[in-house]
Amino acid sequence: MSVQAGVANFDGSPVGSEMLRKISRNLSAFGHDDEATLSEGCFGLLYRPFHTTKESRAERQPLTFGKGYALTWDGRLDNRGELAAALGCSANSPDTTDISMVRAAFERWGTDFLKKLVGDWALALWNSSENELILARDSIGVKHLFFCKTPERIVWCTELAALVLSVGKLTISDKYIAGYLAFYPDAELTPYAEISSVPPGNFVRVRQGEATIHSYWSLNPDRRTHYKSDAEYEGHFRALLREAVRRRLRTDSPVLAGLSGGYDSTAIVFTADDIIAREGAETPRIDTFSYFDSNEPDDDDFIHVIKAEEKRGKAGFHCEMAGCGDSLCFEQEGFVAAPGFGLREEIKPTLSEVVQRHGYRVGLSGLGGDEMNGQPLDCRVQAADLLARLHVINAAKHLIAWSLATRIPWIQLFYGSVLEILPLPIRLAFATRAKLKSWVNRDFARAYAMAARQLEVVNGRRVWNPAARDATQTLSTLSRLVTHVPPSMLEQRYPYLDIDLVEFLASVPLDQLLRPGERRSLMRRSLTTVLPAATLTRKTKAAAARCYSVTLQKHWDKVDRLFKAPLSVRFGYVEGDLVRQELKAMKNGQVQADFTRLLKALSLEVWLRNACEHGILSVPAEGRFMTESTPPFSDQQIDRCPQAMRLGNS
Repeated sequence: MSVQAGVANFDGSPVGSEMLRKISRNLSAFGHDDEATLSEGCFGLLYRPFHTTKESRAERQPLTFGKGYALTWDGRLDNRGELAAALGCSANSPDTTDISMVRAAFERWGTDFLKKLVGDWALALWNSSENELILARDSIGVKHLFFCKTPERIVWCTELAALVLSVGKLTISDKYIAGYLAFYPDAELTPYAEISSVPPGNFVRVRQGEATIHSYWSLNPDRRTHYKSDAEYEGHFRALLREAVRRRLRTDSPVLAGLSGGYDSTAIVFTADDIIAREGAETPRIDTFSYFDSNEPDDDDFIHVIKAEEKRGKAGFHCEMAGCGDSLCFEQEGFVAAPGFGLREEIKPTLSEVVQRHGYRVGLSGLGGDEMNGQPLDCRVQAADLLARLHVINAAKHLIAWSLATRIPWIQLFYGSVLEILPLPIRLAFATRAKLKSWVNRDFARAYAMAARQLEVVNGRRVWNPAARDATQTLSTLSRLVTHVPPSMLEQRYPYLDIDLVEFLASVPLDQLLRPGERRSLMRRSLTTVLPAATLTRKTKAAAARCYSVTLQKHWDKVDRLFKAPLSVRFGYVEGDLVRQELKAMKNGQVQADFTRLLKALSLEVWLRNACEHGILSVPAEGRFMTESTPPFSDQQIDRCPQAMRLGNS
């Protein structure tokens, strides 16, 4: 993951070298291969490469061209052949780097070139003649790009912590915190009101000090893929998954793939093995890294990892955590840009040692596999979709089949299906997922529509077809998730977030993904000859709960101190006594099904203290969100994201 950053002064004053040096110091942990800067008048660019492809080693950035253009790029072009043909160049030439193709595409098509770039990428393009800046990210948002705009200047960077430390004292974004505690924050938000993230599938145009957001891609929820037989869907899925993995094997370094023994990671590893064996790949090899906790009652990953390794004929790297009560970090070293505990602490030393010793630069992750392949898909959404299209008899058959498979009364499933069709205010009143946790500050929750956020509400239409709404919600959730993934020591690549695979899976009939008693139906059917038999028949999914109870027991004195005078109460987000009570119950083994939200409240407290200690945030006076009368929820309180909107500082 190469890093890029820049500064542009709106008043035309020169960018001092000290500002770029300051950003560079804050980026010292990233982009180890080199550093280059460009400073001309009112703008300055910085680039620190982390090479993962042979073509990237031939790049020279920042790239200047034409009449006053300068470009920085961090990414991987997956459609090099197609783009080269359109541009009349050779994709196999050593001079044809990704950034050279991006430059040529811009010169040919202007800002329309963005919709032609397939892959994971982020870019910054400066036009000196117009004093215009373009910031853009890939369609899903795998690559990060953050910016801070003031009346005087704009500063941008691909690493949030470096940007925060470079611009100084900031104010907290309540909207971000509401999203964080409810589910995931919106993809255009950061924890800071003054800093935004470039929305996935969009570009930010900054001209004469004004910034506007424009969409170049969005999921078409009305697109539908229809075949005559299951075999055709399965063949299409296999081809797209194979291409998604193949694209992410483009690297001249060995690849380290996560392997949990589940469907997603195992499918990636075995597909990669087959590609390397049959077709060859640029990467010299693919190895696996697995972690498991033998003390966790529901963790049976190790059994399935070993089965997968036996079929591969190759052992991977293992991390046995044996949860001993150190899964969470309560005392963070250095500045941390955003709340969240991330990887369990027991994993980090082993993973770091493996990466450094063996020279890995690229990681493969199964993130997104659950969501895109229909693991969380609700049978009620399927029935609601049939009811909305007036296929009442089919809906009844569907609900009866699911009632028999789940032993849930038919009428209960029917009630839930009807609820999926009703207007949002009714769903908010009756949907279980919309119910707020007792420890959330009610005035804060009401002011920032947390109930709607817990339903993962998406905007764009007044009336949604349930299937279209579910597909749009799924992609929105994944974009928010990857936007807020913390920095990694590897360039993480996600085959299930490949744009072609995403568009296909979002367009297939729901009964291809979910059938009575059978989740991931399309994936299971498609990979019967690829996955080990033990994986195909696996019906469990490891879930960590015990380790967090043990950690709270072991470090309760630290947790207790945190909630003696919690900053999260001073900021008006939670009810401190109730959070402490729930954490104490969890310490004593009473673990709720959605315990991760409670851990979010805990991580929020840890992060707030870190940010205040580093002078980034100020501790507020008492009384935030404690008004006598807070306006009730309205549709306007749910963020809207039209194709072009004016940006403010919040």
